[in-house]
Amino acid sequence: MERSTYVLVDGENIDATLGTSILSRRPHPTERPRWERLLKHLERAWEQPVKGLFFLAAHGELPMGFVQALLAIGYRPIPLSGGPDEKVVDIAISRTLEALKDRDADVVLASHDRDFVETLTPLVDGRRVGIVGFEEFLSGSLRELFERGVEFFDLEYHVEAFNERLPRLRIIPIDQFDPNEFL
Repeated sequence: MERSTYVLVDGENIDATLGTSILSRRPHPTERPRWERLLKHLERAWEQPVKGLFFLAAHGELPMGFVQALLAIGYRPIPLSGGPDEKVVDIAISRTLEALKDRDADVVLASHDRDFVETLTPLVDGRRVGIVGFEEFLSGSLRELFERGVEFFDLEYHVEAFNERLPRLRIIPIDQFDPNEFL
């Protein structure tokens, strides 16, 4: 059986970071990530099949348009509900990371949330592990995993998941500096 990569997307975390920290408003549909590009990027980068799991908090009504779009591009949507104080997406992703310990598979987490460090760390056991997000908003705890071989993929710069450049403020390595971007 061919080895595969599981991609666990914390959609709420990515969307909140994009809206609150980068755009300072709710993203327009054209400003949201093209999630199919993440699957394609990881298939190319790690040269193996990718299974995308997209975790959604669905308190009340299921966002059918979005769910159908996810299905069409190859994700398995996982709509979740729970009590008002339960972080259902975080709980489900943590449980999924724990379940992956017993599988011969690689894993990529799309989130900035340090809450996953405890369940992601045991997977850094020789398998490939990656994190996807916006580098400047990644928690320090997740960033520490890079020293153990965890790979990082910036959703905009590596994955190229956006149709337009985002208004991000980031530290630019001098060899990547293009003054034309600022003129």
